[in-house]
Parts: sequence; structure tokens; C-alpha cells
Amino acid sequence: MSQEIAVVGSPEFTTGFRLAGVRAFENVPDDEKDDELDDAVERTLDDENVGIIVMHDDDLDHLSRGTRESVEGSIEPVLVTLGGSGAGSGGLRDQIKRAIGIDLMEEDD
Repeated sequence: MSQEIAVVGSPEFTTGFRLAGVRAFENVPDDEKDDELDDAVERTLDDENVGIIVMHDDDLDHLSRGTRESVEGSIEPVLVTLGGSGAGSGGLRDQIKRAIGIDLMEEDD
């Protein structure tokens, strides 16, 4: 079964992905994130057709503790965050490793 990429975030964030062909998305305007983002993420987590969830790194701050733990601990779908500049945003290698179980970027000695 082929799985889709889903994007969750502000309309400005999701638009580029939609133009690139991503069909699964949840638009949550910036002024509604504290109230609506948890529900949007939970709906995406529950969608068995979704294999990867893409979110802006800053949006994680708007999630409740329970939802954040659910999405960060999820293996399938796996969460990929983009756009952050802090230490937590440099974990693409770890996210890929968690998603597929091996380190693709491991260097041979």
C-alpha cells in the first residue's frame, strides 16, 4: 500500500506543498493554532493513508503536551519538521532513521 505525505500548518506553509502535488493537508491559520492545531494533527495521525506528516518546527509549540508526545513518538506516520533554526530542528537524520530503522547517512570508516 502506498502512503501519502500530509502537511499540517498555516495556509502559507501548506500552499507550496499543495502546488508540488501533496493532496493531504490541514490548513490552520496562525490565529487559530492554539485552538485548532491539536485536532488537525490528531486527524492526520489517525489517517491510515498518511505515512509522513510535515509541519513547521515552530508549530510544535502550539500543540498540547499529549498531542506533541503522540506525534513525536509516532513511527507511522513519522513527523518531519521544517523551518526551525534551533538545535531541535537539525534532527532530519534521526527522523529518517526512526522512520525506516537504519541510518542512511552513516559514514563508512
